[in-house]
Amino acid sequence: MYNVLVCDDDREIVEAIEIYLSQEGYKVLKAYDGEEALKVLDREKVDLLIIDVMMPKLDGIRATLKIREKKNMPIIILSAKSEDADKILGLNVGADDYMTKPFNPLELTARVKSQLRRYTQLGSTIDKSNQAVYAVGGLSIDDEQKEVTVDGEPVRLTPIEYNILLLLVKNQGKVFSIDQIYESIWNEDAIGEDNTVAVHIRHIREKIEINPKEPRYLKVVWGVGYKIEKL
Repeated sequence: MYNVLVCDDDREIVEAIEIYLSQEGYKVLKAYDGEEALKVLDREKVDLLIIDVMMPKLDGIRATLKIREKKNMPIIILSAKSEDADKILGLNVGADDYMTKPFNPLELTARVKSQLRRYTQLGSTIDKSNQAVYAVGGLSIDDEQKEVTVDGEPVRLTPIEYNILLLLVKNQGKVFSIDQIYESIWNEDAIGEDNTVAVHIRHIREKIEINPKEPRYLKVVWGVGYKIEKL
């Protein structure tokens, strides 16, 4: 059973999400502001977090920043704002997905399933079946331990970042379009998701490159997409 923490100051929304997730077999933990969410995370095992942006005491953006200092479980942000800038901000602070209110509870449930599947099978240490180690230059990915190192130093990636990097490293020299990356990682059609992929690519560069503006590994092929350079 997976534990899903739902954090929103609107108690009716929390209760509605709990009904749908409980029907799918998830245990739902509840919080009503960012500070309370942090306390729950300190005392409970949480496999996925759903958190609203606008809340008292500590909003969802600042709470996500604090959570990402220690934890890498999937985070889905909820917001009444639909502008691209707000979506990008949510992804920038470490969220894996973003949903705009009002939302379809069935779609949210599907996204929870998708995020947990990626996390447990690809982005965490649960799946030990793949013994492969992939390397390019000083960049190495141990896909058994789900560990990334650059010149021997560990790199902390979110599950989405890990999956994107693994896809590119396993296919060194091959150029992937933004749509190809999105559809491979999110397992759904890419419709206007350029910003989503670009934000995650930028995060990966910031973590694996000495100078992200002059990347050694993760290259852009202008007008085409991205690739990991063969070294």
